[in-house]
Amino acid sequence: MSISESTTPVSTSRTTLYGYLAAGGVTLIWASWLVVSRSGSKTTLTAYDMAALRYGVSALAALPVVLYYKPWNSMSLKRIAGLTFLLGPIYILCVYLAFDYAPAAHGGIFMNGAMPAVTLLLSWWWLKQKATTLQLIGVVLIFVGAVLSAADLSGLSVPGAWRGDILFVIAALFFSAYLVVARAWNLKPTQVLLCSSIINAILFVPVWYFWLPSGFDGISDGQLWLQVLYQGLIPGLLGLLLVAYATRTIGTAATSAFIAAVPALGVLLGVIFLEEIPGWIGWLSLIVLTPGILMVSLGSRKKSPKE
Repeated sequence: MSISESTTPVSTSRTTLYGYLAAGGVTLIWASWLVVSRSGSKTTLTAYDMAALRYGVSALAALPVVLYYKPWNSMSLKRIAGLTFLLGPIYILCVYLAFDYAPAAHGGIFMNGAMPAVTLLLSWWWLKQKATTLQLIGVVLIFVGAVLSAADLSGLSVPGAWRGDILFVIAALFFSAYLVVARAWNLKPTQVLLCSSIINAILFVPVWYFWLPSGFDGISDGQLWLQVLYQGLIPGLLGLLLVAYATRTIGTAATSAFIAAVPALGVLLGVIFLEEIPGWIGWLSLIVLTPGILMVSLGSRKKSPKE
């Protein structure tokens, strides 16, 4: 046996392992982001502060890449405006204002959990991509799981949580529309960075600085740096890179299966770090919701070779 024959399987196996680690890393990042964001909402920081961190820090990190690749040369003004709007202040403020009302677990369920179903329905309506029977069953399970979570009156009973749940659903609509647009327009990562980070930072940060309420003066250094990392860098930049690597090495189906665990992991992290403990109906909602996400994510008619 030659050296090349003996090392190829090991290399392939190692690449696959790294792919699974990347998918697991994305799941952990997005689930922990729910907890960090909920934690930030309990400090003196306002939702406008969180949005400023999201756009401002990510823009500083993305600026050299965007200037190098000049993605605006390959985009029409209509697409730049549309993408900027979908990932803009309305979407992100819905997310951060929702954490002022609802626990982290509800973010996982009503935003991350609902997103596959909303994306499927938008793709069905806009791109004429028909859903399979398995996916439709998954949509029903996601809906039932969300209703159960909203009805959980023990454990996670939070006054006014329904307001946060509505805002999470609106945020899911915005991000699902972005996912459909990304597929329809075949968007490149640099184009997304241009619109989501750079342009939105230019539009929002000056408005926040001069006119919107802020609570940076009352926050500890540790909590501030945690929010800087999690709102500006880790999920939006590192998370996207890990998703790209995972889908390239282990396929979109396997990556989607990992990401389906975000709501459940978000609940567990909320229990550990925030002491937000669901009642039995809340736990039941996860049991119903998680297979629904898997059905929607993995139940498409056509599979790529890696799937």
